[in-house]
Amino acid sequence: MSRPITLFSGQWADMPFEKFCEKAKSFGYEGIEIACLGDHLDLKKAATDAKYVEERKNILKNFGLKVFAIGTHLIGQCVGDNPDPRIAALIPQGAGTKPDEIRKWAAQEMKYAAVAAKNLGVKIVTGFMGNPIWAYWYSIPQVTEQMITDAYAQIIKAWTPIFDDFDKNGIKYALEVHPAQIAFDYYTAERLLKEFKNRKTLGFNLDPSHLVWQGVSPALFIRDFHRQLLHVHMKDTAVTLDGKSSILGSFLNFGDVRRGWNFRSPGHGDVDFENFIRELNAINYKGPLSVEWEDSGMNREVGAKEACEFVKNINFSPTDTAADDTAKTE
Repeated sequence: MSRPITLFSGQWADMPFEKFCEKAKSFGYEGIEIACLGDHLDLKKAATDAKYVEERKNILKNFGLKVFAIGTHLIGQCVGDNPDPRIAALIPQGAGTKPDEIRKWAAQEMKYAAVAAKNLGVKIVTGFMGNPIWAYWYSIPQVTEQMITDAYAQIIKAWTPIFDDFDKNGIKYALEVHPAQIAFDYYTAERLLKEFKNRKTLGFNLDPSHLVWQGVSPALFIRDFHRQLLHVHMKDTAVTLDGKSSILGSFLNFGDVRRGWNFRSPGHGDVDFENFIRELNAINYKGPLSVEWEDSGMNREVGAKEACEFVKNINFSPTDTAADDTAKTE
């Protein structure tokens, strides 16, 4: 199949961009989804400094890689969240300390992302949007419908000016349907599209690992939201409920074997990737299959290389003829 196999750089932001590209190439990847973390991509520079853009392009060219998407997950989270002490760990110095300052910084960064994508020749920016009422997801005390309506309205108000800039630059935003986002499962995703009046700027980055442990079918998500499917992550998850473990995670860190579920390298969990690919074939998805490698129980470099091979093997093309057609005669 012509779909490119790429590696998301977010889990590799501890190493210089050039070193990451060298490794991605050695693992067998054709391209990358570049995260705005560490040394990998400075959005402001990529939006305003032609020399910086050329340097990034030259690094990619030297290793025979292409960039297919820009990942803005942590920045996008800051746009739509309410005050949260954890956000301080996500932002650089100078971004502000007060909630309004952080949101203003993040909104500007997202506007830079649209221009940066255009300068890099990329059409898709992936990421998060935040959720001002995520802390209230369990309805005790009761969450009123008005609180939910207000939360969606807050997201629309925060993101509409950003999407206006995306439109000016011919870029689309692929929200990763993910816990802690305003759209974290099937019905919240459906409502978000409705609230935005099906604005074409907004689509989805589908990572099946976040749906499976919630009990949501990635296959049905593909079927029902195929018009909005802009990008795909290849990541696995294993549900290991044993009578003690909880699907809610029990405040245990990822990788702890006592957890009720953990992320796994593709092919080592419960995601039905064969059916996943068949559904992508059915909607004629030709975009990247981007490996977001997260597996706390496996060596990162061994896992990323194996994941590349796994995705290449599962990336089969649909048939161009029905099986019974071969038996037909004139």
